Amino acid sequence: MTLTFIGHGYVGLVTAAVFADLGNKVYVIGHTPKKIEDLKKGIIPFFEPGLEELVKKNYEAGRLIFTLDYAPGVPDSEIVFIAVGTPPQKTGDAELYTVFEVAKKIGENLKPGGYTVVATKSTVPPGTNKKIARIVEESKSTNSSFDIASVPEFLREGTAISDTLNPDRVVIGTESSKARQILVDLHKPLIEDSDSHKAFIVDSNLETAELIKYASNSFLATKISFANAIAKLSELCGADGLKVLEGIGYDKRIGRDFLSPGAGYGGSCFPKDVKALVSIAADYGYDFSLLNDVEGINKQAKRDIVRKARAMTGDLRGKTVAVLGLAFKPNTDDMREAPAIDIIELLKKEGALIKVFDPQATANAKEIIRDIEYSNDLYDAVKDAEVLIIVTEWNEFKEADLEKIKSLMMSPNIIDGRNIYDPSTMKNLGFSYEGTGR
Repeated sequence: MTLTFIGHGYVGLVTAAVFADLGNKVYVIGHTPKKIEDLKKGIIPFFEPGLEELVKKNYEAGRLIFTLDYAPGVPDSEIVFIAVGTPPQKTGDAELYTVFEVAKKIGENLKPGGYTVVATKSTVPPGTNKKIARIVEESKSTNSSFDIASVPEFLREGTAISDTLNPDRVVIGTESSKARQILVDLHKPLIEDSDSHKAFIVDSNLETAELIKYASNSFLATKISFANAIAKLSELCGADGLKVLEGIGYDKRIGRDFLSPGAGYGGSCFPKDVKALVSIAADYGYDFSLLNDVEGINKQAKRDIVRKARAMTGDLRGKTVAVLGLAFKPNTDDMREAPAIDIIELLKKEGALIKVFDPQATANAKEIIRDIEYSNDLYDAVKDAEVLIIVTEWNEFKEADLEKIKSLMMSPNIIDGRNIYDPSTMKNLGFSYEGTGR
């Protein structure tokens, strides 16, 4: 097939590269000349394992085409995907201006006499795709036809290529049987049964598909906040929170995934989509108080990290604190809503002197967090520190030389915000160690 993706962020670029690698001709449309030129040179605007190689391979093969122009991509394509960002407004509502601007340009560039599926991958509130349909209809030439579909994505940063190739489900929301069949045909290589993998197609109307994405991310955020609440209670009553969560996670009705307590969730999806779903519910007169509490527990998890550091030192004023991990999760350089941001700001308010290190996110972090010392490696970061806080569970930190860390620190105090170390091992090495829920 010939496809067009409008937007080259995580969703657009990863999905475009994967479909190109499956043999499709794929246009990727952007609006920033430098970014498009960088992509042609193989320069990726964010870190994602394996993506640079995949993009270079398919660009050189002529299957992946980067452009600023909507023609010839949109007229030639059987499916045009909208994959632009929908950042949160101060109210929590999704900002849809770019989505609607893109819809107008798609309408203006549809092939006269042709048929196109306009599919939205951007996370948008229920009702948005019907608005997109009206905009495309008003903008198109009189004899071109199209159908609208909502095909939300569920990839995770750090494992985005694998998630795209091996989806749990493909959600197709559309009122058109023709559009549905075209989208099913496109996804066949990803959903065909095999011994190791089986994906499900979820057929629905537009509003259902739109809401599935918000509901999915909000439920996962709820599991993380529940895990942190249990961890907090376990610390107070003397239970082993990790064993409690392990015990309930073996229940197949619950599952073990996302039941890991720690420094809280972050990233481009969970915080944004939780706020958006609260706002969507309010628009329909429903007070989604559960998700308000989910947000509150997530904020408390970050405050608890700083509280533990204060308890270890008595007073953080003038004390050197090392923070390992800035990105919201390992294998990415994404700083959007990263827990490290709030934790560092809270430490600064306490008067701490802060040194940090992250294997990938330093450049992005410098745009957000100032008045701290950025280190070139983890051992430089921990030198002379009186407290070390683990915020992101990079493998580099798990495999670090702990004896060397202890020898470099002024005081061997560790707050393990991701439970990457064994408490008994840390005690035997002479550390004063605090995990989460332990």
